[in-house]
Amino acid sequence: MLPTSLTPTQISTYHRDGYLILPSALSAETVSALLSETHSLLSSFPLSTHPLTTFSTGETSSHVGDTYFLTSGDKIRFFFEEAAFSLPTPSSPPQLTKPKERAINKIGHYLHELSPPFRAATLTPLHAAIARQLGFRDPRVLQSMVICKQPEIGGRVPPHQDSTFLYTNPPSAVGFWIALEDATRGNGCLSFARGSHRRAAVKTRFVRKEGGEEGTEFEDVEGERWPEGTEREYEGDGESEKEEKYELGEVKAGTLVLIHGNLLHKSESNLSKKSRFIYTFHVIEGRAEYDGKNWLQPPAKGFTRLYQYQ
Repeated sequence: MLPTSLTPTQISTYHRDGYLILPSALSAETVSALLSETHSLLSSFPLSTHPLTTFSTGETSSHVGDTYFLTSGDKIRFFFEEAAFSLPTPSSPPQLTKPKERAINKIGHYLHELSPPFRAATLTPLHAAIARQLGFRDPRVLQSMVICKQPEIGGRVPPHQDSTFLYTNPPSAVGFWIALEDATRGNGCLSFARGSHRRAAVKTRFVRKEGGEEGTEFEDVEGERWPEGTEREYEGDGESEKEEKYELGEVKAGTLVLIHGNLLHKSESNLSKKSRFIYTFHVIEGRAEYDGKNWLQPPAKGFTRLYQYQ
């Protein structure tokens, strides 16, 4: 039987650890439908009119910040793996070295509104119930993505906090991360620094460059750095030199992972022959301040309300 809400023990685990793994949260039929929709999107998007925008995790080059990315908040767009291109030469620009279906890093960021299968899998009574149990008063879905983690070229994602990229004042982001395929050590599953949401403040945020200049950058957080009611391990802004230990989160397809916005988590490269497709969407508190600095700006009708679908 599929879950309809969290148990008291699961809620306690989430608050203690900063994440919660909920196996078999989606039916096999739903997972199959989402995978089918993903493959349809990958095969049907036109390569001839694509600007060949890559998505960088920030380790080897600057984070993406072109117009194609910055205007994707109310669209379904496709972002390539950096490793899917050959190195440029004096006489030739980088060339795509993989079929387009095997070269995309992620699809985003409005699947939860524009794709019927993903909309149906996002705006569910279970997700509304979870949001209510986690204390949301007006939860809003602000972005959704398929992360493909392609075989052999799926890039490493360094330790990060989701609230850095989806900042509200005070921080409120929670990630709903759904495995569409088995995620293992071999194909780049997530790893979590258990309890780091109570040690690590959100110190920087990902914003649009000022002055009308195209691009993105990081800036220091001037507002609140902790969500309301956070029970910290110690006072201050997480300046401790503590070296975090990361625990693997190997999961089966259909698993839902809840991720606190302050939690440090990461994933390694996928050098295997198997893809690691996942679907993720993020929820923020609609009553928190969400300003015009953020890279992702709300569509004309605002971010999607979750409670109306309960």
